[in-house]
Amino acid sequence: MVPYMLLLPQLAIVTIFFLWPAAEAIQSSFYLEDPFGFGSTFVGLDNFTDMLTSTDYGRVARFTAVFTFFVTFLSLGFALLLAVKADKVLRGASTYKTLLMWVYAVAPPVAGLIGVLLFDQHVGPMVDLFAMFGWKMQIGVNYFDTSFAMIVTAVWKQIPVNFIFFLSGLQGISKSVQEAASIDCRSGFRRFWTVTFPLLAPTGFFLLIINITYAFFDTFGIVDVIVKNEPGNNPVTLVYKVYLDGFRGNDLGGSSAQSVILMALVFILTIIQFRLIERRVHYT
Repeated sequence: MVPYMLLLPQLAIVTIFFLWPAAEAIQSSFYLEDPFGFGSTFVGLDNFTDMLTSTDYGRVARFTAVFTFFVTFLSLGFALLLAVKADKVLRGASTYKTLLMWVYAVAPPVAGLIGVLLFDQHVGPMVDLFAMFGWKMQIGVNYFDTSFAMIVTAVWKQIPVNFIFFLSGLQGISKSVQEAASIDCRSGFRRFWTVTFPLLAPTGFFLLIINITYAFFDTFGIVDVIVKNEPGNNPVTLVYKVYLDGFRGNDLGGSSAQSVILMALVFILTIIQFRLIERRVHYT
């Protein structure tokens, strides 16, 4: 009885804040609801059909896929590089690690605001930097420029989290294994890819899932600040489109259908990752 009582608070939180809203979203996706709450009409799968046949939804889905790929790949790559360099630092290691990890405390909306300041057309230092190479950036006007600013800001925000885990994984590798590898292989580059990187596979697999989830959901604040609440032709993610259609367009049924599809995609992606990718991960 005691174990169930100890689990009850956590189960209550999961039910109230996850299962119940998910069930409400699934139910709402089959209805055309009045935005003022005066009633609803059952429409079956019409919300899903309209969504999947919409060219605008397809455009947002393609951008979300590209956005997720670049944010995940770049944030993992830079974090791994910084973790490898930090692991070799002998003097001032604490200062070096602190400078790399402090961004973790920045909230996504604040990170988006910093991104807006960096890419501002009038005072943004990044705009001035790229202007020296002939690239006149127009954030909020040009689709590619706005996408670039979103990806850079999202990657910058996520690097510290990946850095912490990669550094912990590197420091968890046995010294005897590292010494044996240094004897067998003089090339540091080859030694990293043949010995160190495979030992980091469990950490990398975990971070892969975390970063995909981050790009899907936790970048909402960054996107919202950068598009300045005026999406227009600017790039937006699927999560942000749910907000636009539901809270600004008052299409509660359509936004619920989008959230259900997004939830199903993440669920399927997680199953594929655990069933297929994890088989190639060797735990030590």
